[in-house]
Amino acid sequence: MVAQACSTKSNSSNEEASKPEGTKQGGTLTIVRLSDATKLDPHFITDIPSANVIYQKVYQGLVVPDKDFKIQPLLAKEWKVVNDTTWEFKLRDDVTFHDGTPFNAEAVKATFDRLLDPNTGSPQREKFAMIKEVKVVDDYTVQLLLAYPYAPLLSILASQEGSIISPKALAENPEKLAEHPVGTGPFVFEVWKSGQEISLKKNENYWGKKPNIDRVVFKVVPEDATRLAMIETGEAHINDQVPVTEIDRIEASDTMGLYRTEGLAVEYVGFNTKKKPLDDVKVRKAISHAIEREAIIKGVYNNVGTLANVAMSPKVYGHSDKIKPYDYDLNEAKKLLKEAGYEKGLKLSLLTSDRKERINMAEVIQSQLKGIGVNVEIQVMEYGAYIEMANNGEHDLIIGGWGNATGDGDYNQYNLFHSASQGPAGNHFFYSNPEVDQKIEAARKETTDAKRLKLYEEVMQMEMDDAVYIPIRNYELLAAHSKNVSGFWINAANYLMIDDVVIK
Repeated sequence: MVAQACSTKSNSSNEEASKPEGTKQGGTLTIVRLSDATKLDPHFITDIPSANVIYQKVYQGLVVPDKDFKIQPLLAKEWKVVNDTTWEFKLRDDVTFHDGTPFNAEAVKATFDRLLDPNTGSPQREKFAMIKEVKVVDDYTVQLLLAYPYAPLLSILASQEGSIISPKALAENPEKLAEHPVGTGPFVFEVWKSGQEISLKKNENYWGKKPNIDRVVFKVVPEDATRLAMIETGEAHINDQVPVTEIDRIEASDTMGLYRTEGLAVEYVGFNTKKKPLDDVKVRKAISHAIEREAIIKGVYNNVGTLANVAMSPKVYGHSDKIKPYDYDLNEAKKLLKEAGYEKGLKLSLLTSDRKERINMAEVIQSQLKGIGVNVEIQVMEYGAYIEMANNGEHDLIIGGWGNATGDGDYNQYNLFHSASQGPAGNHFFYSNPEVDQKIEAARKETTDAKRLKLYEEVMQMEMDDAVYIPIRNYELLAAHSKNVSGFWINAANYLMIDDVVIK
């Protein structure tokens, strides 16, 4: 299957590109998924399944990553760095929001003013904390004035958190955006039947190259076997949450194709470092020594993905292969538990979402920890409830994943480990270390590559010394698709791109 780069990135006119001969227009693309979205407001989304519905479909940002994660123009035609703390963007003048409001510098300002207002209460606010002011220069020129130099600014603007929202929708009813998004993208929000499906329709007034398809429906189908059967029979077109146990079946099928690509995400077991007895680093180290990570990659994941050494993918800027996780060593684990005063064992809960592999992983971990006298109760929750419990810190251990949306180490480190990110922003470890905070802040301000990389290496070593989490797996992204669908691709941040989809 030919995977093409995001078609909107370099369009310079409203004219529709000529279609290859025989390309069929129209039709409804049906995407089946395990869980429903939790909310559709980019300032409040904290999970990929929700962001996937709107990113580059309903909403767009000033810039966009292409297939190689290089930043390209989108709503901004060009930009320049005026000085270390001033970035200027020249905006397109031919774009309209779905509600008819013109896109201009005021719209950009309204979006970021709302995001940065502490009263909004956005969990994304800290990601943009470096923006001191959004200054309108003229109708189609805007400046971002920063509190300090911030090297990865474009990468964060290109993520779903950088989506530009209709100023009319923001002024009239901002609460409604959680269930009715209004952007500038190639698809317009149609309807959300909670727990069942979300549908988008082609934006007939789209400023760029219009999609080939008329509609896209994200259908909630919790059962893995049912989702796959729907792809096999042609009832649905794409399933981007495929259990690794089904790879052989997909590859043997006449009607299905398998799409595989490396991702930026990492899967891990996290400790709630605020809760007893996991507030004791010896207990966390003991558990880290008792989990055989290789067995999980092989037995649970069928060798899909690779063994992770830290909570940052090797594809992300800032990764270091010098950090070594704790060895599998049951004697050391028992010794540490004894030193911590838990020679007779202890009871813990392990929270996971209802994805098949994660449940399997939880069961393997439960069995492995029995070997050191740790009894684990598994809590399997539907995705929305899982996110809520994680945000509220209602867990001891958690199976989590962090999908890096920018390809930059700051998105990983600041959101997962900085004290300011505890809870909904991503720090479900409820970890707080002032020295780690200071290094993460220094890294986001540092403009020299070598110094920045050194800071990330130091900070990841400190997190490992504190045994905040156990790295398990670098993601490989999988999708099963009907053979009569082509033109989609999944970017490294795990977003499904459908601009060029054709249904035969």
